[in-house]
Formats: sequence, C-alpha cells, structure tokens
Amino acid sequence: METTTPTFGVQVPDWYKGYVNAIAGADFITVLKEQFNTTPAFLKNIKAEKWDYAYAPEKWTIKQLMIHLTDAERVFAYRALRFARNDATELAGFDENEYAVNCMIDSRTPDSIINEYHAVRSSTITLFDSFNEEALMRKGIANGKEFSVRLLGVVIAGHQMHHMNILSERYLSA
Repeated sequence: METTTPTFGVQVPDWYKGYVNAIAGADFITVLKEQFNTTPAFLKNIKAEKWDYAYAPEKWTIKQLMIHLTDAERVFAYRALRFARNDATELAGFDENEYAVNCMIDSRTPDSIINEYHAVRSSTITLFDSFNEEALMRKGIANGKEFSVRLLGVVIAGHQMHHMNILSERYLSA
C-alpha cells in the first residue's frame, strides 16, 4: 500500500504520477517560470500551417493541445486557490475532450493561443508565489481525489512537460 508523500502531504493519484515524475523532483515554481519563457519561444517556431495538424485520427490538433494546456492550468490553479483558502467544498472533474471540442478553434490564431498561454501562466506563477508553506500543504478533494496545493502546482508544471514532449515527438517529427 502506498503511503502519503511528505512533500505533498497526500498520496499522488495514479493518473497524475507521470506529471509528478516529469519534473523529477525539481522546484515546481522554478519549472513554471522556466516554461513561461521557453514555451512561447518554442511555439513561435512552429509554422502556422502546422498548428491545424493532428498526428492521428481522433487526436487533437496543435491548437487544441495548447488550448487544453491553458484550460487545464486554469482548472488546476482554481482548485489550488480554493484549497489554499481552506475551502472544503469537493470540486468536480472536467471533461478535457469536451473542452477541446468546444474551444472555438476556428477563430484562434497561433499568436492568440501563445498570448493566452503567457497570460494564464503569468497568473499561475503569481498565485503560487503568494502561497506560504502552510497554504501549499492545505488539501482538498477534486474529481474524487485528494490533492494538496503543492501537488497541484507540480501537476501544472508536469502536465505541460508531458504534453510538450508529445508535441515534439508526435506532432513536429512528422
């Protein structure tokens, strides 16, 4: 049986272990700040016509993938805010595929998506920078799983790393 991880104060739910492992124990706020600078620079080098590419049927386009990252980051940051403020209300999950279908992709340009990413990440960094150690260890339930505020920060950084690896390996290598 898995024990509670002292770093997070909760067990890491199975679905999120890959995201935690993706940042390999690095300080998540440092990773968030590095991604804030490196991700837009990386994305600006993707040719405009490639943004509508999906590497397989039923897979998201690059536009959808990047909007998914900002949508998920908003959801995870919202959860972190609620838990940091000692809100004990259990929070629902979200259907990432429904979000991707309904993200108004046709009206989005690569620049608008990069600008949105930058704005959301800036807000996330500011939010997590405002938390002290006590707030980072506060807990709550989301989608039926227990999270600490710190774990949610790690998930945000690791989730992006996971998807940027997929972007490089499956979208840009073709």
